[in-house]
Amino acid sequence: QGFGRREMKIGREEMTNCLIYQIGALKGFLQAEGMELNHIKPHGSLYGMAARIEEIAHAVCDAADIFQVPLFGMIGTLHETVYQARGHVFVSEFYADLDYNDAGGLIITREHAPTDEAKAAAACRHAITDGKVASVGGVDVAVRADTICVHSDTPNAVSLAKAVRAAITSLDAKV
Repeated sequence: QGFGRREMKIGREEMTNCLIYQIGALKGFLQAEGMELNHIKPHGSLYGMAARIEEIAHAVCDAADIFQVPLFGMIGTLHETVYQARGHVFVSEFYADLDYNDAGGLIITREHAPTDEAKAAAACRHAITDGKVASVGGVDVAVRADTICVHSDTPNAVSLAKAVRAAITSLDAKV
């Protein structure tokens, strides 16, 4: 509902059931194509809710208990603390096409503008080598880049992903 663009007031059990249904359907489509489910990442508003609302983070874990794959999220949030406390493999994401605020949170925009590829590539290198990213206020905030996200609706997503890949390949990072 809402394709992740709006927050919904749903309790833990209902959220868990929605997630099991959606992830199960995805797993079925993947299997039909000879592929496997390899991680779970809440989308859009659900991602933000799971980062800050414990009941929602637990609902994500409740669903993930069934599928036994790593969970993607952000360090310093309930993604990290709840997912790990529940025994799930936690994979920390870094966002190449979003800015970070001075507290280390993402600055979410409804409309994506093209992202400066050189700036994003440099930010990814900084995140991998130093565990930091410069916020919009110029503060170095802690991040961890186990995986890097480039949103498909960023206007220059393909060229941005290529620039990021080239930048991190030069660091001998696993691509």
